[in-house]
Amino acid sequence: MTTFVDLFCGAGLGARGAVRGGGTPLLGLDVWDLATKTYKANFPEAEVLTDRIEDSAPEQLGQKFRPDVLLTSPECTSHSIARGAKPGSEASRETAIGIVPWVEAMNPRWVIVENVNRMKRWDRHDELVRTIEGLGYEVSDLYLNSADFGSAQARKRMFLVCDRERTKVSRDKLLEFVDSSPQMARDIINWDAGYKTAPLYKPGRAVATMERAERAIAALGRGKPFIIVYYGSDYAGGWQTLDAPLRTVTTIDRFGLVTWPGGTPHLRMLQPDELLEAMGGGKEHSLPYGNRRDKVKLCGNGVCSDVMTAIFRWIGSAQGVAQEQPTKAVNA
Repeated sequence: MTTFVDLFCGAGLGARGAVRGGGTPLLGLDVWDLATKTYKANFPEAEVLTDRIEDSAPEQLGQKFRPDVLLTSPECTSHSIARGAKPGSEASRETAIGIVPWVEAMNPRWVIVENVNRMKRWDRHDELVRTIEGLGYEVSDLYLNSADFGSAQARKRMFLVCDRERTKVSRDKLLEFVDSSPQMARDIINWDAGYKTAPLYKPGRAVATMERAERAIAALGRGKPFIIVYYGSDYAGGWQTLDAPLRTVTTIDRFGLVTWPGGTPHLRMLQPDELLEAMGGGKEHSLPYGNRRDKVKLCGNGVCSDVMTAIFRWIGSAQGVAQEQPTKAVNA
């Protein structure tokens, strides 16, 4: 059994992957009450706190919880390319540095930090790595794409996997712990749900939306379903086929599905259950609270479950090796 404490726990998608990989959640903490309610609904055995990490008491919680793993996913909005040209908040970025007192208080063997890859450009990224190394950890600074781990989503993220026993891990090593087949965008579509659609060619459609749809139809031909990026910027033509992993799920209602009932193109947005599948939540995970917009945000804020499963399987393997080592005899 590998126990873990989950900072910035969100709706528990990272925890879902950890549990599949052999983990047991002890504590989840997040500032958003809807996220913590969702976490508790999925992991009722865990203690869950709604608070900011800087307003919590890691020293006191460290006396109560001694996890094997400290799992963290600091606020990423100020690093993310999804911000466009908006200036980032240094206070937001520094939630990453804020995990250090928790590492010191709980003294876990492993620390995992997940964030967008652009965090590497942050001028305090190296400081964070050096600080964790200074606490006695070997830090593996990895760039992982969830699609390589069996997800139906190409979600590229930075992972710092830190081991106090100074074991290094690589992307290729983690891939040895993946046993699922590659998934494509079509695998997340709930074809039988009967979700309401609207004609693609209807008055009021944004020009950009129609241009993206026209590019897809020109490339695929009529009658072929596809996905368009309905909201937000896109640097790959604004559409994709269903025979590739979905592009990154974000906190906004981003993706539209175009189908052809009766030979006429219709459009609907991807629904929270489909986005949850893309995040690797599977059938076990639920989003019982909030409206549709809330559920989209809960998915977009999450850590992809499938990557975390591989990491926790590797951790379990490392734990097993350590437990099998013979105890050295003490000379009388």
